[in-house]
Amino acid sequence: MMSANQLLEPGAPLAAPVQAATATATQWLRANLFAGWKNSLVTLAILALAVWLLPKLYRWGISDAVFVPDFLACRNLDHQAACWGVIAEKFRLIFFGRYPHAEQWRPLVGTAIMMATLVASCWRIFWRKWLVLLWVVVLTVFLLIMRGGVFGLSYVETNLWGGFPLSLLLTVVGLFLALPLAVLIALGRRSKLKAIRSFCVFYVEIVRGVPLITVLFTASFLFPLFLPPGMNIDVLLRVQIGIILFTAAYLAETIRGGLQAIPRGQYEAAAAMGLTYWQTVRKISLPQALRIVVAPLVNTFISTFMDTSLVTIVSLYDLTGALRLALGDPNWKAFFVEGYLFIAFVYFVCCYGMSRYSRWVERHLTAGMHR
Repeated sequence: MMSANQLLEPGAPLAAPVQAATATATQWLRANLFAGWKNSLVTLAILALAVWLLPKLYRWGISDAVFVPDFLACRNLDHQAACWGVIAEKFRLIFFGRYPHAEQWRPLVGTAIMMATLVASCWRIFWRKWLVLLWVVVLTVFLLIMRGGVFGLSYVETNLWGGFPLSLLLTVVGLFLALPLAVLIALGRRSKLKAIRSFCVFYVEIVRGVPLITVLFTASFLFPLFLPPGMNIDVLLRVQIGIILFTAAYLAETIRGGLQAIPRGQYEAAAAMGLTYWQTVRKISLPQALRIVVAPLVNTFISTFMDTSLVTIVSLYDLTGALRLALGDPNWKAFFVEGYLFIAFVYFVCCYGMSRYSRWVERHLTAGMHR
């Protein structure tokens, strides 16, 4: 056995891991932060800016800030520090919108169920055929809880739905239904039948050629003009269909790019094995195409989640729109910066989570390909 003095000697075996870790950290710093004089200059400038700015942000946002819903205390700050009390005071309105105050436990329960299903769907152990059926059940339960009219729940009109539950609903349902539609459109654009190919090209180019706000405006205000007298479709349903059709066009182009990246030899090999067209799509081309375009798909998912804020133009108040309602209170209107920072934080957490998960999926799929 080695003595204590031997353990402290420079060449002792136990010191090697520490030296290796130090060398690795030094190499990382040189490669990423101090690779050349220009890189080193930028790094030092950022460090200097951080040293100057971070203490000011800490004092403004934490040490001197007000966290309780005390309007007088916030007003006395005179904007020299943050007033997070506006979030504490208006949290229910921001998170649930105009949903009846006494019934807000319903969107809370529905959102918790949907978020739990989203988290579970991210784990490989749940990647089974019954996952689609589970989502159908979850969405049905969510809609029943939100709408009411059954099981003793009071009926709540969809124009009163709002806040984070509305943003989540529009995003999840939009992607859940847009993805299979996008697959069909992408396959249609590569079809040998000219009529199908031309229709898919026309659809994609038309939808991608107009902004989403135009689609929502058309679905909400112009579409009802073409309906027979006395017939009306719920505004939330019209907006949801508009988001589905708009998102499907962008996803279709992404998936088509993945299909084009597959070598032609694989299609020829599938034909030589006697596989039908749909067997080739299901077992060979589509799984590889989706694996290739994971990152672009997630980009579209993120943009869809953020674009739900546009539904405010049709009097549906999502998370951002609900904040505008909350800031309608003249007592708290002056603290809009804190409100928008809070909304930005919520969006950042959701979008960053999707981004990190997409990187995990890419690593997982890449590792599976090399096994």
